[in-house]
Amino acid sequence: MSFTVIIPARLASTRLPNKPLADLGGKPMIVRVAERAMQSGAAQVIVATDHADIFAACTHNNIAVQMTRADHPSGTDRIAEVAAALGLSDDTVVVNVQGDEPLIDPSLIAATARLIAHDVPMATAAHAIADMAEAFNPNVVKVVLDKSGRALYFSRATIPWHRDGFAQSKEVMPAAYAPLRHIGLYAYRNDFLQSYPQLAVSPLEQVEALEQLRVLWHGVPIAVHVTPHAPAAGVDTPEDLQRVRRYFGQ
Repeated sequence: MSFTVIIPARLASTRLPNKPLADLGGKPMIVRVAERAMQSGAAQVIVATDHADIFAACTHNNIAVQMTRADHPSGTDRIAEVAAALGLSDDTVVVNVQGDEPLIDPSLIAATARLIAHDVPMATAAHAIADMAEAFNPNVVKVVLDKSGRALYFSRATIPWHRDGFAQSKEVMPAAYAPLRHIGLYAYRNDFLQSYPQLAVSPLEQVEALEQLRVLWHGVPIAVHVTPHAPAAGVDTPEDLQRVRRYFGQ
């Protein structure tokens, strides 16, 4: 199926200043992300930014880029502006790839895009958690699904809670199930993407600090692609940056 990838990129970062422009083997990180996204089969890949330095870096490396307003509250709002400026049709599938994922699997992008259907306007991804420390880590977002593979709930808490198993031990993964870790990759049908900025913020979103709960709160289904392999971690810290630089031989 045809889909468009839009990569939101802001220069501000509290933990890693100028992160999108960090050098990875001779190219800025945002360029590496775009190059990975191009391998997904996307019809087009565009960086959405509010900073002239990111715009210049993309232009220098022949990456399509558009400037946006600087006051967007989220990356979703930013890509919605670009999708509207491009004049994409209502049924165009738009994939939001985070700008700090230079090792993202292109096939994961395509698989998530394929989940968009007439009655499911949004999709994301997840993988089984193998490490119990991650299952109990509030920084690791978990998701539970219904029988059709759609999200029932996202949480920083350990869900589902294995009542009898966890009562015996919180160090062994129960054999009957594995909690799913949410992967921050999103696909949207463009008509829903354009309506998203008008959705009222939900109390669940505020208490969990998880933006995707706004969608469920308003009764919109989210399809979830479960990948058998945990994706390579993104870049959030200086240690992450060094790890990725080693990958690029730097």
